[in-house]
Amino acid sequence: MAAPLTAEQLALIERVHLDEGTHANFEAGVCAMELVSYLAGEPFSDHPQCVCPVLGAFVRSWNDALPDDERDALLKPLLPRLIGTRGSDALAERRALMAADWLVRVHTPAWLRLAKLNAQADALANLPEITSMAQIPSIRGPIEAAQRDAAAAWDAARTAARTAAWDAAWDAAGDAAWDAAGAAAWDAAGDAAWDAAWAAARDAAWDALNSTRQELQRSAADLVVRMIETREAA
Repeated sequence: MAAPLTAEQLALIERVHLDEGTHANFEAGVCAMELVSYLAGEPFSDHPQCVCPVLGAFVRSWNDALPDDERDALLKPLLPRLIGTRGSDALAERRALMAADWLVRVHTPAWLRLAKLNAQADALANLPEITSMAQIPSIRGPIEAAQRDAAAAWDAARTAARTAAWDAAWDAAGDAAWDAAGAAAWDAAGDAAWDAAWAAARDAAWDALNSTRQELQRSAADLVVRMIETREAA
């Protein structure tokens, strides 16, 4: 557990604006993970050694995909808590499986429901929590079925606006989950979510699409907090 930040460090977080991408030094700009490295007293980098690699992958991807007007509000409250989260490989795998579980049982169903694919959304939301790699083969069927149905819905909605389906949390969860469950869960679930989002754009108003996106961003922030609070097994 990292020591609490000083008042000066907390003030710095409030003052700095987070940018996308990587930077040569603090003066050139700073992304979320670069700011964490600076606060932790490490060499300036977007891969600080004190941070769990799964959490680092999630936040790097999320930082770069978020629009400028949302990045600071969503990420800054999380940054002090990322310091000191690195642990064992087993802890990193538990966190990666949490990201995969969120992608499959929370994120993808949200877009499927917006595309009126409610039965497919329920099939994924009602899967048992993914806590082990041993579960992955047993959940492939529902995920791939949702992928096929979402793809069919998208085929009927090819005139939808591409920007309406954009979702930064999707990229972040996939990057964090890739090592633990990528080939089995991320590919199919990510495709299902993307196709469902585009299909939803055919019928839904922008307000509904944006509401779902914002709801998932808040849910992703809660996921990061839960991953941070997950500790080594006793």
